[in-house]
Amino acid sequence: MRWLPKLVAALLCALPLAWAASAHAEGDPKRGAAVFATQCSECHSAREGKDRKGPSLFAVLGRKSAANPSFVYSAALKQSGIVWTADRLEAYITQPKKVVPGGNMKFDGLDQAGERADLLAYLASLSAR
Repeated sequence: MRWLPKLVAALLCALPLAWAASAHAEGDPKRGAAVFATQCSECHSAREGKDRKGPSLFAVLGRKSAANPSFVYSAALKQSGIVWTADRLEAYITQPKKVVPGGNMKFDGLDQAGERADLLAYLASLSAR
C-alpha cells in the first residue's frame, strides 16, 4: 500500500496532459508545427532544455509558469501563478500582454482560432512524447 500515494500522484499529473490533448483534438499537430515554425521559433524552441530568447516550450502543457530553472523569467510571469492548461495557454497565445501584464513576451498574439488550435495540438504532442 506504500505505492498507492505515488500511483495517485502520477495519475493526477497525467490528467492535465491527457485533457489538453483531447480538448484540442480538433487541431492538427502537423499544421501546428508549421505555425510554431513561423510564429514562435524565433524566440522559443520545441526541444527539451533548449531555451532561446524565450524558454523552451517542450512539455509546456500542465507545467507551472516560470518553472524552467534554466531560464530567467519576468517578475510578472513568476508572480502570475499560472499553470499552462490548454485554455490558459490559448488565452496567452491570443493576448499575452492581457494575460500577463508586465511580462517580457514581445509577441502581440495569434488572431486565428484555427492556427491556435493547431499550435496547441502541436504543443500537446510535444508533451506526450
